[in-house]
Amino acid sequence: MLDTTQALSPSAYRQLCTLFKQASGIHLPVNKQTLIASRLRTRLEHLGLPDFDAYCSYVQNRHHGDEHQRMVDLLTTNETYFFREPAHFALLKQLIKGPLANGSLRVWSAACSSGEEAYSIAMTLADEREDPKWDIVASDISSRALTRARRALYPLQRIENMPHGYLQRYCLRGKGDYAGNFLIERNLRARVQCMQHNLTHDGAAMGMFDVIFLRNALIYFEPDAKMQILERMCERLRPGAYLFVGHAEALHTHDLPLQRVGKAAYRRLA
Repeated sequence: MLDTTQALSPSAYRQLCTLFKQASGIHLPVNKQTLIASRLRTRLEHLGLPDFDAYCSYVQNRHHGDEHQRMVDLLTTNETYFFREPAHFALLKQLIKGPLANGSLRVWSAACSSGEEAYSIAMTLADEREDPKWDIVASDISSRALTRARRALYPLQRIENMPHGYLQRYCLRGKGDYAGNFLIERNLRARVQCMQHNLTHDGAAMGMFDVIFLRNALIYFEPDAKMQILERMCERLRPGAYLFVGHAEALHTHDLPLQRVGKAAYRRLA
């Protein structure tokens, strides 16, 4: 069997890092050889390629465009779960009852991964907001993650942080072949629009938002790219709108029109 760790030559590693960064904007540190080898191993075996140098050539062949997206899907980290960082959802509830109580409401779950964050937001809005005029956009660069988000089928082990009663109100328990899983109910799924988007690209087509969740994604970008992403996020926030980032991603806001309103939570200034 192919030893992909040994097969990952320095040249192939540099090429794969460059290809991934060009596609996603994400910089892979120098110590990720083992991660790349383990995640792409099945592709080499499936394609019958002898080593990663051959795989680099295969990916760059314009006739193999689908493989480029598969590579991005496999190298993208998609760690998430329902109601991650509960303090953010507690603050969201306060905002829903206060400044976001009236009128239409648009929320963007950027870097949504497999959808748990977007549906956590949807459950919160459905439970706390009497006005039904709200919708959620969920985006990610990974087509594989978005497929899971659209399906909205999850193992029951993922409900650890879900508030009491939400499973009964907003989810369907699986039976038969789907035992041990739950499905987000249809009406809630319909309120979440899943779409592919690269955070390093212009987001004008996304429209304007009252709340943006951009959590646990900035840590994968270099400082210049991180600032560019944040500037684009600010352009998508209406004046007075809110931005949530990961708890380990505190922002230096002196160059951004943002005011801190909570832990890893910011308000867009007019």
